[in-house]
Amino acid sequence: MTVADDLQTVRDFVRYGLSRLTAAKVVFGHGTTTALDEAVFMVLESLHLPVDELEPWLDARLTRAERERLVDLFERRCTGREPAAYLLGRSYIRGIPFRSDARAIVPRSFIGELLAGDLFGADGVGLLPDAAGVRHVLDLCTGSGCLAILAALVYPEAAVDAVDLSTEALSLAQENVAEHGMEERVSLYQGDLFAPLPARRYDLIITNPPYVDAEAVATLPAEYRHEPMLAFAGGPDGLDIVRRILAEAPARLAPTGGLVCEIGTGREILEEEYPHLPFLWLDTEDSEGEVFWLSAKDLRVR
Repeated sequence: MTVADDLQTVRDFVRYGLSRLTAAKVVFGHGTTTALDEAVFMVLESLHLPVDELEPWLDARLTRAERERLVDLFERRCTGREPAAYLLGRSYIRGIPFRSDARAIVPRSFIGELLAGDLFGADGVGLLPDAAGVRHVLDLCTGSGCLAILAALVYPEAAVDAVDLSTEALSLAQENVAEHGMEERVSLYQGDLFAPLPARRYDLIITNPPYVDAEAVATLPAEYRHEPMLAFAGGPDGLDIVRRILAEAPARLAPTGGLVCEIGTGREILEEEYPHLPFLWLDTEDSEGEVFWLSAKDLRVR
């Protein structure tokens, strides 16, 4: 008898996964925050079931092949510490699926939640004076391309440029762009921040740049070490790239545009270093003081 013989239903495997993940003390943060959420995600995604609909499937009986695959997935997650999104090749932001593998950081950003709300919605409500008229959006440090694709969905009339230093990340981003049918809307550029981009001004710049400080990078949990370190390393205090973006963004923003930037835990450092900038901190359900907004006008008064 094997473990797979003792477990028969979706309910059995969610319970098993919860116990296995908890006992192994795995670290979360790649789209899930608890052992239960991760167990549910792994079971449903493995079975190609909607990841937000557990109840209808709880008593569904699995084939032997499905059972063996799930036991193997939980074992690999617990012993190899690879993020579940990599093991399953899929991650979600606000219910929207993205391909995920070790070419780029697992898709996750508080900016994704903000884009789905009213602050930047194309209904004209929020921080952008003419959100309905957004025609050019830029996603810096795009990684898997998830935020660029979300922006294209929010602003159906906009062309979205997305840039990353990593050619591997861009190859994954291209696959995500194609999967969402966005080839005519999202353009990918390889290079360092603004350098490879066409000479245009943007109505909105969004960016989730590397912002982990050197000390934290050195002590990242094993799960995070499966991801490209380039996506984390932000210099001694984590803000080297953020400073460059603040310096270069004013020249690339339209007069009524603005910048949304995720920075992690560097709020106090930024506010002390840039006392003249009126950072507006945009909190989400799961974050506080980790994403800021600055209008083009704010950035140009320096």
